[in-house]
Amino acid sequence: MGKSLLILGAGGHAKVVAETAEAMKNADGQKIYERIDFLDDHSEHAVGRLKDLEVKGQEYDEIFCGIGDNGLRKQLLEHAEILKLNVPILVHPTAYVSPSAVIGKGTVVEPGVLINANAVIGAGCIVSIGAVIDHDVTVEEYAHVNAAAVCKARSRVGAGAKIDAGLVVEEP
Repeated sequence: MGKSLLILGAGGHAKVVAETAEAMKNADGQKIYERIDFLDDHSEHAVGRLKDLEVKGQEYDEIFCGIGDNGLRKQLLEHAEILKLNVPILVHPTAYVSPSAVIGKGTVVEPGVLINANAVIGAGCIVSIGAVIDHDVTVEEYAHVNAAAVCKARSRVGAGAKIDAGLVVEEP
């Protein structure tokens, strides 16, 4: 039986998060998430508002923040940690993640991403569609490497930073 996932937010990024979670399968080829719902202050499709996290979060196996704003995502994930809610790592099956890479909880790795050897991705990050994180790169917590951006070998993305789509981050 699959798990239940509560996504904080129901906007564009949350939809990508939901589709990533829906695509994930276990070793037996079964969907990992059987039920996916949203908490959002402005969506009629949500099962509640963000202020309901403490109560609603207890009804789900895992929660994930699908909000693109780095500061708000950090705030909500830190609150979830205080509430002792389970926060997963979501990796789309079309992404390549090196076995030597390390990814922090609350991070989403979207379709077509490449994360190479010895890369470290902190907690609460977004690695958007088609991004390339080369070997020995560090992406600090709550950062966002946007669509098709490239982090060249040994480069660093600071905590809470946003690398715009298509940009190249050089070694420091």
